[in-house]
Amino acid sequence: MLVVFGGLPGTGKTTIARALATRRPAAYLRIDEIEQALRSAAVLAGEVGPAGYVIGNALAASNLALGRTVIVDCVNPVPESREAWRETATRANAALLEIEIVCSDPVEHRRRVEQRSADIAGLALPSWQAVLDRNYAPWPEPHLVIDTARLTVEEAVERVEQEMRAG
Repeated sequence: MLVVFGGLPGTGKTTIARALATRRPAAYLRIDEIEQALRSAAVLAGEVGPAGYVIGNALAASNLALGRTVIVDCVNPVPESREAWRETATRANAALLEIEIVCSDPVEHRRRVEQRSADIAGLALPSWQAVLDRNYAPWPEPHLVIDTARLTVEEAVERVEQEMRAG
């Protein structure tokens, strides 16, 4: 199964995805880690662009081919990135669970964005204004939505696991 977490920075994606990954035997892919590794290696001229997602899909495909569950932690902001995960799952003949993590309380969301610290060396975290200005297209496709203003991490992980068992 390919489990793809998406959502704006500061909503709780990484917290929930990591908690899920510690409970299940699964490969865990964090696109921020891949993108920062590309920046640190200085192998690309200019912006990273879609390179992190392309690499993430390749790693997901490799792990799915081995029969592993793959948990992906990414913003997944545009239809093209979401379609790429769908294509990866289809080519691997794997079930796909798409999850959008939201924080419906703007005060709490802002607090999280402004108070968090980077856990990846060299990663520059976005400001609250950058989160507000980010290109983030709505998801018209069916997907699981988890609101971290209403659920604890444990409740969110349990909800994801329910969907995984049903999937």
